[in-house]
Amino acid sequence: MAFWWPLLVLAFAYGICRFLLMLIPPKVPSIDVDTSDVLDDGSQQQENSFIYVPPRGTSQQSGKIVQCYEPATMKYLGYVPALTHDEVKDRVAKVRKAQKMWAKSSFKQRRLFLRILLKYIIKHQALICEISSRDTGKTMVDASLGEIMTTCEKINWLLSEGEQWLKPEYRSSGRSMLHKRAKVEFHPLGVIGAIVSWNYPFHNIFNPMLAAIFSGNGIVIKISEHASWSGCFYFRIIQSALAAIGAPEDLVEVITGFAETGEALVSSVDKVIFVGSPGVGKMIMSNAADTLIPVTLELGGKDAFIVCEDVDLDHVAQIAVRAVLQSSGQNCAGAERFYVHREIYSSFVSKVTKIVKSVTAGPPLVGKYDMGALCMHEHSEKLDGLLNDALDKGAEIVARGSLGNIGEDAVDQYFPPTIIVNVNHSMRLMQEEAFGPIMPIMKFSSDEEVVKLANDSKYGLGCAVFSGNQSRAREIASQIHAGVAAVNDFASTYMCQSLPFGGVKHSGFGRFGGVEGLRACCLVKAVVEDRWWPFIKTKIPKPIQYPLAENGFEFQESLVEALYGLGIRDRLRALVNVLKMLTEQNPGGSSSNKRRND
Repeated sequence: MAFWWPLLVLAFAYGICRFLLMLIPPKVPSIDVDTSDVLDDGSQQQENSFIYVPPRGTSQQSGKIVQCYEPATMKYLGYVPALTHDEVKDRVAKVRKAQKMWAKSSFKQRRLFLRILLKYIIKHQALICEISSRDTGKTMVDASLGEIMTTCEKINWLLSEGEQWLKPEYRSSGRSMLHKRAKVEFHPLGVIGAIVSWNYPFHNIFNPMLAAIFSGNGIVIKISEHASWSGCFYFRIIQSALAAIGAPEDLVEVITGFAETGEALVSSVDKVIFVGSPGVGKMIMSNAADTLIPVTLELGGKDAFIVCEDVDLDHVAQIAVRAVLQSSGQNCAGAERFYVHREIYSSFVSKVTKIVKSVTAGPPLVGKYDMGALCMHEHSEKLDGLLNDALDKGAEIVARGSLGNIGEDAVDQYFPPTIIVNVNHSMRLMQEEAFGPIMPIMKFSSDEEVVKLANDSKYGLGCAVFSGNQSRAREIASQIHAGVAAVNDFASTYMCQSLPFGGVKHSGFGRFGGVEGLRACCLVKAVVEDRWWPFIKTKIPKPIQYPLAENGFEFQESLVEALYGLGIRDRLRALVNVLKMLTEQNPGGSSSNKRRND
């Protein structure tokens, strides 16, 4: 006891010191970012204060500039350039030059970069959310959940675990290579190209940027033409943080434009990360084939939301409505197909109907609205088309939310949350990605049936399963062909940034997020070296040295059995043969040489 007592005291003192050190915040520099042209304080110039009417059809997807406006109010925000092929090539070249220097940076410097960003984000949450809201139409709460929390969690995970997952990882060397040391090294790929969607303009820029920079790469991000105004401001935050740590100023680039801009990026970089529609994803994959660069595609979703008969209905109904509003056209492809056990079907419909009827859509920065405007002009026409197809085939609308303080000329910008029943899989609404606040609810009778229904889709991004029996919910979720699954919750997988994110089928392939996403930004190199160099070196056994000995193949047969034979006696007998042949003198080369000499 006298021996252990001092050790216990030292361990306790060490723990107390570590705890006290945690209470002391690290010294992190602050950065200043120019916000004079993004704050809506009524001081904007007159030419940037009019109502913008975007052109219909494909004409809005071309030209030398990208027009920016608030989808909730149609207030004009200004414009950004649509970069040409040559301009994109020039930007990538600058990033490539900067990356060669950054690849030599320490993890200490990279962590400081993350801490500077985290400090700024926490201090300026309202500013970041307001800019996201103005550019996409989402509410401040939705922006906080989807933009701020996810990004902060990503940074926190990288700070805590990022370095350990990028260090060389030692692997088993196997029986035949016991004298060797095997490892996997993770080196920067070079320049990552990211083409991101409009639904989360802040997080969609920071998510690939953080992984790319922390793993030693440079990155060029092509932001959506539907959210370019906010993206250009968020780029300033990154630039200021890079400058604060003395990093190369061209390490990160944000580019704007249309299809030509994206095509030029794909043909110039060392890897492409794309977040968007399956149609565009196929084109990117095809273009990437020309240079054989790796591609990560996070595409559409038609996530199933499954409710068994043994759940807490009030709780699940609230989650279900939030899952619908999170796919309200300006957020994410949330739950789009709802399967409810027939025993509780009527009760579930009644509860979500009551909630949805209390939901109001309106300008997100004017009053407390539950959902805002649709980001993309004309998107309501697509939603109407899906809804009308279902109604024509026998579906029925049972509830709709209300529209708040909007004018008659703003109908295209908003779509009230809608509950629809009597749906089936012959309807486009149950097969095509809606990306809107429509809740189609379908009955099921057994676990086997609901698994079949959930898998009857060309998409496979995510799913959510609710049951009072967690083992049952887990079993159902395990049978659904999707990249992510939440048991008795919705979308919680994305808040666990240690997990990979991505789908299967038309929802894409490859993963970002977690260890898999971080290492996907790396050249994964297998390395083997002598374990006890220079004392033990690899030598070719005499029987298989050139010219081959007469018993060369016999030696190989015995060696294979000695290493991998199933029975210990057989392996020992083979080992004796191997040792015997190694000690024998070479009788004069191969059998063919011997015959020629005779």
